[in-house]
Amino acid sequence: MLRTVTVRTTRRTIHPAARPTGPATRPIGRNGTTGGAGGRTVTATTAGEFLEYIDSKETLVIRVAGTIAITSKQGVRPDKTIIGVGTSGHITGGGLDFYRSHNVIVRNLRFTGAEDDAVNVGRESHHIWIDHNTFSGAVDGSIDVVRGADYVTVSWNHFDHSDKSMLISHSDGAAGTDAGRLKVTIHHNFFDNSRQRHPRVRFGEPVHVFNNYFLGNELYGVASTENAGVLVEGNYFQDVPHPLFSASGYADSGPGRAVRRDNVFVNSGVPETAGSVVEPRTYYSYTLDDPAGVPAAVRAGAGVGPRWGTL
Repeated sequence: MLRTVTVRTTRRTIHPAARPTGPATRPIGRNGTTGGAGGRTVTATTAGEFLEYIDSKETLVIRVAGTIAITSKQGVRPDKTIIGVGTSGHITGGGLDFYRSHNVIVRNLRFTGAEDDAVNVGRESHHIWIDHNTFSGAVDGSIDVVRGADYVTVSWNHFDHSDKSMLISHSDGAAGTDAGRLKVTIHHNFFDNSRQRHPRVRFGEPVHVFNNYFLGNELYGVASTENAGVLVEGNYFQDVPHPLFSASGYADSGPGRAVRRDNVFVNSGVPETAGSVVEPRTYYSYTLDDPAGVPAAVRAGAGVGPRWGTL
């Protein structure tokens, strides 16, 4: 078991981000991800109001106040910001579904007990930013990015004892829709005793996993399979027996490519790397934080909180 890995470069002190870093800010076809900016602001306090607003063709900032109980996965149309008020915003029983949608921000919400996925970014959806949410108790995954989705950022979320945290590509047979897409950035998330998929990746490249805190992940941390290209950078792994799979594949999936740099490993296994990966700076700029400070900063800043209820 690895005790520590020395970090080669000192980085800046961490402050919880107020703006997205990663593919969701990449101005391809749109000037970044702006959500409902410029549209009306509305408040949903009932499931009926919430479903009406997310299905509207109007550009909207949707404030979620209180608990919204829904079933299944409910579609979200483009140009929306869905944001919890204070610490009250709570989606339970169901989840959000993106089907050929784009330019959506999901922020400051608790997702509990989804009967399928809590958030499904699918079918060629793009420019989606999932930020400062808390996930627990989904029957399937907390977040799936699948079926040709692209330019997604997952930042500052708390995966609280979840089972399947994040899946990127749903099938070994999905190369036709997924190869050349599924560019995803995953940063400053707290994988808090969650079991697996942080993420599990097929085909996507680059998938950039940086400055996350992995704690007590029973099965594994990250899995790169089916020729995916994953950069694992500046993370803090603690009590993770299998931090990274790649060359050996995972389960029935074939091998992927993975590069690791500037991570810290404490009481964790040996990460498996293979091949090379497209450099994320090909698509966007970012500043890597000192991984030694990741646990404290992520504990303090990830998930739902009153300061994240505004944009």
